[in-house]
Amino acid sequence: MNILPTIAQSDAELRAIFRDLHAHPEIGFTEHRTAGVVAEHLRAYGVDEVHEGLGGTGVVALIHGQRQGNRRVGLRADMDALPIHEITGLDHASTTPGVMHACGHDGHTTMLLGAAKHLAATRDFDGTAVLVFQPAEEGLGGARRMIAEGLFEQFPCDEIYGMHNMPNGTPGKVGICKGVAMAGAAFFDITVTGKGSHAARPSDGRDALIIAASLASELQTILSRNVPALDACVLSVTQIHAGAAYNVVPEVATLAGTVRYFKDEIYDLATSRMQAICDGFALAHGVEITLDLRNVFDVLINDAALSDAYLEAAADIVGPDNVFDKDQPATGSEDFADMLKVVPGAYCVLGHAGTVPLHNPAFVMDEEMLGVGASVMARIVERRLAL
Repeated sequence: MNILPTIAQSDAELRAIFRDLHAHPEIGFTEHRTAGVVAEHLRAYGVDEVHEGLGGTGVVALIHGQRQGNRRVGLRADMDALPIHEITGLDHASTTPGVMHACGHDGHTTMLLGAAKHLAATRDFDGTAVLVFQPAEEGLGGARRMIAEGLFEQFPCDEIYGMHNMPNGTPGKVGICKGVAMAGAAFFDITVTGKGSHAARPSDGRDALIIAASLASELQTILSRNVPALDACVLSVTQIHAGAAYNVVPEVATLAGTVRYFKDEIYDLATSRMQAICDGFALAHGVEITLDLRNVFDVLINDAALSDAYLEAAADIVGPDNVFDKDQPATGSEDFADMLKVVPGAYCVLGHAGTVPLHNPAFVMDEEMLGVGASVMARIVERRLAL
């Protein structure tokens, strides 16, 4: 690994930052402590500007190169944690019950701070680096809020880059899927309101629980009978809630879940069928069924040319044999997609040791990759804004 000198010399500092952030995780839009830590370090590194509060708890920093040309390159990291109780047993495990950095956002934040330290110290580029520390990536719309509050009007970028760690047991492997790379996603809630009754006389009621169970099964026919076989779509019912007693047929049942897709027309098809099925079940059973559907992630599309540029920068750090442009699209979602709808750019995956999956209470981020990720981020700025 050809970790950049400033970053290599800061290895102990970066590990300390990472462990501190890991021990103090915060859910989306509550990252007040995290944002404070980020802003404090940015100022200590001597960046030119630090702006706090965009998108609630977001932080944006500017670093000008040796020559202040007009081009601007953005780098983005997410800061929020997940509502998961940690079971890693690490010395720096979460001190907040029920909240954990189980996706590596503490690592992403640390990497971007490492890149900031290097860029501010060397300024070996012509133009401006725009560093975006984003809140609330985990389905709460942090990117959309920052954009709505004027992120790219206040801090325009010609292109922007993001990164995600991947516990695939292949440390230092950097991969990109050109074009459509990650699925768009919507969350849904369905409420079935029937008629409650004594469990000994279900004929007196309209059983919301049985209707909801049948509805959960029927929704799967959208994938098997409506979505073309060569198009990808995932519809998962992940929650059913009904009833509170052994001897009462519940009056209300609720379902919740997610839809993942790669084409807007497939999303439109799936959601129109969801509404039609809900309406049909309501009519057939004489009950009320409401569908609340919320799009939360756009499809992530990597610019092909900028993907190549990103991999070339990564190759400077991890070597040309460790970069790949044939990664397959992922059905997971990422709200960096919203930024890529406004500004062209690319999103890469950095492999690391360990195979416990993301969003698992036993997930452990590989600290060896902090300097690697920071170096790749810094290098894409230096390459794209070459003197």
